[in-house]
Amino acid sequence: MEKPLTVAEFLTFSLANPELVMEREADGKINIMSPVGFRSGKVENLIATRLTLWSLERGAGEVLSSSTGFTLPDGSVRSPDAAWVSTEQLAGMEPEELDRFAAIVPEFVVEVRSKSDSLATLRDKMQQVWIANGTQLAWLIDLQDEQIFVYRSDGSVAIVESFSGELSGEDVLPDFRFDLTELID
Repeated sequence: MEKPLTVAEFLTFSLANPELVMEREADGKINIMSPVGFRSGKVENLIATRLTLWSLERGAGEVLSSSTGFTLPDGSVRSPDAAWVSTEQLAGMEPEELDRFAAIVPEFVVEVRSKSDSLATLRDKMQQVWIANGTQLAWLIDLQDEQIFVYRSDGSVAIVESFSGELSGEDVLPDFRFDLTELID
């Protein structure tokens, strides 16, 4: 059996293979993912855009794209479809750290289920990766079944059964609102 890649080795491997979309699990296993389809990419971008506008208006932190890898406390390197990190968390980071897979847990993440994703696998990822590592609020947007799973740091999960109404950023993203009707084609 081959030795799993360390985080540093994974960074080197990623830099040598920029055409690949991949994540590193806590045990060192590498997952290579397919690119997303048009609809999923559109939704990822829409949410990141709305989040960026909110963040710029408030000077409240940074929004990161789906290409950004985060080194989480469990040793995994993960890339959500959209993420937000507060100014307070970034204040303690060295500039060199920000050129790598920063050892920082986003306070807010979004994952968008594409046709190639298993809902059960994504639900596990939200709970066992993002929330377990310290993310405070996470949205899993299921485009196939038109539902949203809202995960919170207290372990609660709410299910929104339709793309109507709006989602709130709650205490994590004060005054952030996302109009769910924008998800309807």
